[in-house]
Amino acid sequence: MANQEQAGAWTKAFELGKFIRKSSEFRNHITKGGAFDVESGRYHLYVSHACPWAHRTLITRTLLGIEDHISFDVVDWRMNRDGSWSFNPDEKGATHDSIHGASHLEDVYERAYPGWNESRNIGTVPVLWDRKQDTIVNNESREIIRMFDTFYEAGLGNGTTLSPVSLRKEIDAMIDANYESVNNGVYKSGFARTQSAYDEAVTALFHRLDQLEEHLANRDWLVGEGVGQLTEADVCLFTTLARFDIVYVVHFKCNIRRIIDYPNLQAFLERMMKVPGVKETCHWHHIKAHYYWSHQNINTFRIIPSGPHEGIHTL
Repeated sequence: MANQEQAGAWTKAFELGKFIRKSSEFRNHITKGGAFDVESGRYHLYVSHACPWAHRTLITRTLLGIEDHISFDVVDWRMNRDGSWSFNPDEKGATHDSIHGASHLEDVYERAYPGWNESRNIGTVPVLWDRKQDTIVNNESREIIRMFDTFYEAGLGNGTTLSPVSLRKEIDAMIDANYESVNNGVYKSGFARTQSAYDEAVTALFHRLDQLEEHLANRDWLVGEGVGQLTEADVCLFTTLARFDIVYVVHFKCNIRRIIDYPNLQAFLERMMKVPGVKETCHWHHIKAHYYWSHQNINTFRIIPSGPHEGIHTL
């Protein structure tokens, strides 16, 4: 019954011209002593530098100091016509598939789920791969970054946690509050197929940005006492806001205001960029070129604009 109700809701949303995000299919977890145990060198990330969801995992990997424990490969910034990803080591910032030598990310999914390609599924990033069991652990970014904290708990990394137990309810509440309106809201605005769907999404987006601007008036980070503490909530917001002025304002028609027009949100972005290791995870060419080149339904002739010439991407 629940599946029927969900299908009905999706059908109604589609008819109204609303963007519907594809659900993640692989939802296993790394747990100490579990089937997917915490082990150095066992797990591997597949990411796109363009994707805000994949970007979350790279930042978290860096901030927790687990670079030596979890490796990664990067797909080309060009998304294929069907929405799939390919490996292209000749493209600066991209790599080959160092685990399987695959040419397409779909081949990785097929290895974990035989018949994947026949069912015409499209593999998304990020992907967390398990070398030992030769399969995908998880492809949901929020769950992956939370799993990375198990390496901290196991004494691997630099002793940092982005998900302290005492703040987890607050972290989860903040991520939830930002997800549909901001993280997914830019896509709901950009991929809307009716004026009403766009108006609804863009209004909710900027209402939430206004709230966040006020929330950050006297604090540095989204959750915690006083000025707050850097957590997963900040990482999840950052990767969307970092793409806002360079892409979403124009490409997704999120142009009521720019982030640079919000003093507190802009200061938040600049503060994040100063955290050691964060700036190095930001590949602006991949981000900008990907959106304008890949979405021909929005940008027919794949024209990549020369600007803007201000913002955190120029730092």
